[in-house]
Amino acid sequence: MWHRLGRQLAHPEGVAGTLVGRLMAYMNRRPNRLAIHVLQLARRHDVLEIGFGPGEGLARLARRVTLGRIWGIDGSPAMVHLAERRNAEAIASGRMELEVGDFHHLPWADASFDRVLAVNVAYFFDRERLAVSEIRRVLRPGGRVVLYVTDRANMKSWPFAGPETHVTYDADDLWQLLLAGGFPETAITLHRARLLMGIKGIIASATLPPG
Repeated sequence: MWHRLGRQLAHPEGVAGTLVGRLMAYMNRRPNRLAIHVLQLARRHDVLEIGFGPGEGLARLARRVTLGRIWGIDGSPAMVHLAERRNAEAIASGRMELEVGDFHHLPWADASFDRVLAVNVAYFFDRERLAVSEIRRVLRPGGRVVLYVTDRANMKSWPFAGPETHVTYDADDLWQLLLAGGFPETAITLHRARLLMGIKGIIASATLPPG
């Protein structure tokens, strides 16, 4: 049962995936808020969210980015459907575009975005770290990425977050992930977060040098 739940968190599908997505919207509410604060958005930014799930974070981005555009990519058609329903107005106005796709091969040109956000998604990145290299590729000079994860210290006791489905992180691992993806060491910053029930989060940000 726990393994099935872990697989649904990694790739929600079907009725069970829709239920998991609604749970994710609730559980990610505070992490989204904290990570978006660190993102340092401007109204004209072009923003990409990777692994947006049911789209709660996208809705927050849309309220802040009123003159730029927002793109999103998720590997689950079920999540894309939920996110499209939640963000129907922004999509209809042409301010937001969502698609099903692979984190490890982003379908955008180099230097396409000012900001990239990924909340509770890095667990599902490839172990070769191609996903982070792709994030760096699509960021513009001066652009910033923000990753949020729950600390391994909490996740090691969660039976659905085993090594078959999740790669877990402590602060040093998250630092090394961004470093291996090509971000300068001096550009990486770590922030600690505390959630309900004593859950500890880690927010990592990295900013590329200006062009």
